[in-house]
Parts: sequence; structure tokens; C-alpha cells
Amino acid sequence: MTVPTWTPEFDPLLDEALDWVIRLKTGAPLRSDLDALRHWREQSAAHDEAFKTAARLFRQAGVAARELAHEQEDQRATRAPRGASSPQLPSRSVTRRLVLSGSIAAAAAYMVVHPPFGLWPSISEFSADYRTTKGEHRKVMLTPDIALELSTQTSVALRPAPDQLRIELIAGEASVTARLASQKPVELVAAGGRVSASQADFNARCLDGVVAVTCLDGSVTVAQDGRVVQLRASEQVSYSAAGLQAVIPVDTAQVSAWRTGLLIFRDRPLASVVEEVNRYRSGKIIITNDDLKRRLVNGTFQLDRLENFVAQVEQLFGARAVSLPAGVVLLS
Repeated sequence: MTVPTWTPEFDPLLDEALDWVIRLKTGAPLRSDLDALRHWREQSAAHDEAFKTAARLFRQAGVAARELAHEQEDQRATRAPRGASSPQLPSRSVTRRLVLSGSIAAAAAYMVVHPPFGLWPSISEFSADYRTTKGEHRKVMLTPDIALELSTQTSVALRPAPDQLRIELIAGEASVTARLASQKPVELVAAGGRVSASQADFNARCLDGVVAVTCLDGSVTVAQDGRVVQLRASEQVSYSAAGLQAVIPVDTAQVSAWRTGLLIFRDRPLASVVEEVNRYRSGKIIITNDDLKRRLVNGTFQLDRLENFVAQVEQLFGARAVSLPAGVVLLS
């Protein structure tokens, strides 16, 4: 395995940006830290680009670090006698000096790279070209013929390709509208799969390694791990590390409701509904009663009025809500 190194000339902005990345990933950032970072990035386009570059370096180093960690684990397993204790793992702490010297790969293997409860973006999301925060909705015209729409907590990156627009859905949910005449189809990549279309409107959702692609209009091709399926309007396919699943019919009005500021549920268990609402609503709702989790929900909720959701659940199901600090609500 070859571990990539990075030895550029000194760049003060990139140096500061690496400080920010390391600070966020090795400590416990507060809201004030995130606000300060936002202000730092907004100083200029150069500041924002420096931060994206630093995040990409950290992300790439993490890939190499995971390979290194696996190799070290395999070596320990083959060399260590039975009953021997495992070597002590190195400290999680890492400094800018490690990054600049090219040693970040070894250190990153032992860092916390997945934020708890989505309290701040993952390191992958930091390298996004477009990203929405909780409850945010954004529309972007990538070209005159290709429109991109981002739902809540969504990160996408643009990946250059010859004569083609390639979009990476890092996490979240997005819709793509393509009206291409003769060029190569637009391509969206997510979690090891590829979605391509020339004349179509489709929705893609990538959460926890599971991707669901829905054709809203036109025709869409989905490929993953050597398998390829063609989707028509009102058809959906999902894939993950377990492979490509069977194509199923879906209600496109429910799938794309977020684009019109709504959440529509039909015979959905309350636990599933709350999980979706938590993606949009500030704070976190937790159901502590198993029977309540299984209650079925049929309804339409407005995204800009989700502060009323808990009261609606109390009224519909006779549930009891207990509010805790930081916007946490317990439902029983």
C-alpha cells in the first residue's frame, strides 16, 4: 500500500484551514466554534477554497489510514502468539505539524471521523461544493440544462469528467432535472453506485450507506456492482453494500413532497416518521414507548411548521411529551 504524502510550499490560508479541520475533528466543537468557522470561511472565496482543500486532504488521508489500520491489524493477528495482549493504540491527538509532514494518514486511523447524532458535518461533507444545513432547502442551476435541488442536511460535490457533468451525493437527499439533447448524460454517484439520465427528473437519497433512487419522470439508469436496471416514472430501486434490490412502484408525490415544503406519510410507523422529522426539525425527538413506535401515521406535515409536530402526536395518539435541554423531547 502506498500512503500519499503532501509537501507543498507554505500556504498561510491552507495552514489556518488545516487548523480548523483538526480542531473540529479532535475536540468537542461548540456552537460558537461552528459560528466562528463560518465567519472565517465567509471572509473571501480564497478562505472557503482553502477550507475545502484542507478537508479533501483530510478525507483522502483517511482512506489511506483505514488501509494502513487493516494491514496493521492483519499483521498483529498473524504475528502475535495466542493469548498475547494487543499493542497499545497511539493517541488520537494530531497536530498541524503531522498533517504538513505527511504523517496524517497514520494518525487519522485512530480519530473520530463520524460526528455523533449529526451534530456537525462529517469530514466528507466538509469537501462538498454545495451543502445544506438542517431544515435548509436549496436550488442550483448547474448548467442551462441541468438543475439540482438539495433537501435538508445534504452534501454534494462536482467531479470533473470529459464532456460530462458528474455529481457526487456525499450524504442526504437531492433531485436532478436533466434536459440534455446530444451531450453525454448527467451522472450522479453515491455510495458505490451510479445514476445516469439525459431526459429525466429523479430523486436520490443516500443515508447510512443505503441509496434509494426514484424516477419521477422520464427514464433513469442505475448501476451498482456490475448490475444495471432501467427505471421509468414512479419506479424506485435501492442499493447498499448488500447489492442492488428489486425495482418497486412508489408514490412519487410522497417521495418528492419535500420539494414543495411538505412531508407526506401513508401507513408509516411513528418511529419511521419521527426519524424523518428529526432530519428537518431542530433538536431531537426520541420515542421511549415501543407500542407508540408502532402506531401508524397517515398525514401531511408542513416543513415550516414542524415545531407543532410534538403537540400533534400528543393529540393524535394520547402521547406524553417531556422536553429536555438542547431541544430533546421524549415521547411516551
